[in-house]
Amino acid sequence: MFKRLTLIATLALLVVFAIAFSLPMTITAQDVAPEPTAIVSSFGSGAATQISFWNGLTGSDGETLNAMLAQFSAENPNIGVTTEIIPWNTLYTKLQAAFVAGTPPQVFILHASEVPQFASYGVLKDLSSWYTSGGGWFPDDDISAITSNGMKYDGVTYGIPLDNHGRGLWINSDMFTAAGIDLTAAPPTTYEGWVELFQKLTLDANGNNAASADFDPENVVQWGYTVSEWPRVNFLAALAQNGGSLVSEDGATVTVNSEAGIAALQQAVDLVYTYHVSPPEAGFDSWQGFAGGTVAVLPTGSWFRNFAATTEINGQAWPNVQFGAQPATWFGAHTFMLPVGLEGDQLAAVQTLIQWVSEHQVDWAASGQVPARLSAQAALDPANYPSNIILGQSFSDYGILDIQSVAVQELYAALDPELSAALNNLKTPEQALNDAAERMQQVLDRN
Repeated sequence: MFKRLTLIATLALLVVFAIAFSLPMTITAQDVAPEPTAIVSSFGSGAATQISFWNGLTGSDGETLNAMLAQFSAENPNIGVTTEIIPWNTLYTKLQAAFVAGTPPQVFILHASEVPQFASYGVLKDLSSWYTSGGGWFPDDDISAITSNGMKYDGVTYGIPLDNHGRGLWINSDMFTAAGIDLTAAPPTTYEGWVELFQKLTLDANGNNAASADFDPENVVQWGYTVSEWPRVNFLAALAQNGGSLVSEDGATVTVNSEAGIAALQQAVDLVYTYHVSPPEAGFDSWQGFAGGTVAVLPTGSWFRNFAATTEINGQAWPNVQFGAQPATWFGAHTFMLPVGLEGDQLAAVQTLIQWVSEHQVDWAASGQVPARLSAQAALDPANYPSNIILGQSFSDYGILDIQSVAVQELYAALDPELSAALNNLKTPEQALNDAAERMQQVLDRN
């Protein structure tokens, strides 16, 4: 009884803090934006067993999943599924509140990085018995070792992975050809090599590229690169490439402001202010820039696949840039999780649903994401899914997940504004990372 009261009190405080820190210090009624409305869909509403399914797949991946659920419902008429697609930041707090109230959904999708946080509350169901190593149906050897590790907390498996989604590049092939760059040549493996490539692809209004003595950085009409989409995951990859880490190996000390960290952030800053091959982070829409033909190399995610198909750009996917001595790229894993108390018919229905979706992961590739199961990756048609294959291979070869910490979201909340400050020339990389490290260390010490 005491343990449950402690859990409820802890979760309640987290919800209060999350809400408090998400609001500005001074607000008026007209300043308060309405809470995003969940997109609710029902499949098999007349079925005997009904389950509620929450997720944050608000893009084309959510549309793909709902199409799969419609097929599942047709094949399993005894199971009804109501999905709520909720923006990720809202989903986290709403899910915490639902656990406090004792009304969580029967199944939900979070990222692997949230496994430690929710598992530490004691609210997740142990799914070890669903894996073949525990006598179940999910083959342990059909996912990469790093994906497998992301499903665990304190040695217990709490998740079933749906995909690997992460970073790579989309390039404008026509711009490469116009710049005299051989598309069949291997991408650079050094920072200097990438800078040279970006310079060739960055043009001013007079047609001069960024390597030219006559280049006008105040009148750029074509950018070789952009630092503006999700700087954190770009930085995490560059940090690993330079031999650094977010925290120490024992998880007790923040190390983001090490020499490697400062070097990684300086590399991104220099692309903007020294080499003039990227606009500043603030105020630039990188996706629309690529679609409008003003960005040659776009660092983005596997989820860009379906948007790219809507543009008129002749483009293709490449693996992530390598700015440091070793390759690295960030990736995450959308992960099925269950509340700890789920039993009976609803548990059986959820297991049937997850197993069905897992065994149809080739269909999930239509979302742009990379199936988590290696057998599904191997079954992808190269003509239809080149980006899934190229990026998926990089995730398996040298991908890095978010650190396993119960406070990972708090850590990132302290880091993100400092990365933006550096990329917008408001602080030096060293100042920004020192300030981030101070607040991040306070988060670690509290946890």
